Amino acid sequence: MAKVLKKTTGLTGLAVCEYPREKLRIIYDRILRVIVHFPKDYVYRKAVEDLAKERKNIIEQNEDVAVIEQKIGQGQIEEVIISAQGELSLIQDMLSQKPWENLMEQAPPNQWAWPPHK
Repeated sequence: MAKVLKKTTGLTGLAVCEYPREKLRIIYDRILRVIVHFPKDYVYRKAVEDLAKERKNIIEQNEDVAVIEQKIGQGQIEEVIISAQGELSLIQDMLSQKPWENLMEQAPPNQWAWPPHK
């Protein structure tokens, strides 16, 4: 296991992750296990699956954290970990709320119109 050599992220409140590759790989594995419960044609599922698979491949093909950060292009790996954890949390919330299902009752007319009607 490749251990990170940096002492600080330089970002207030964001500590250096000791084993970032392993942590990120675990999060992406969990994302891929949970997202399969979404409908196959759901656009969000397709986007998340593609992103998680792409980033997991980057992590598995590269030992150097600096190379991983450069290839992902989303800042330091600790920031990518936080983003992936947020995505996993969102997926779990969406799974319980099932936003792809029909509404329980019809939406009021002009609900989505902007600016609000008079």
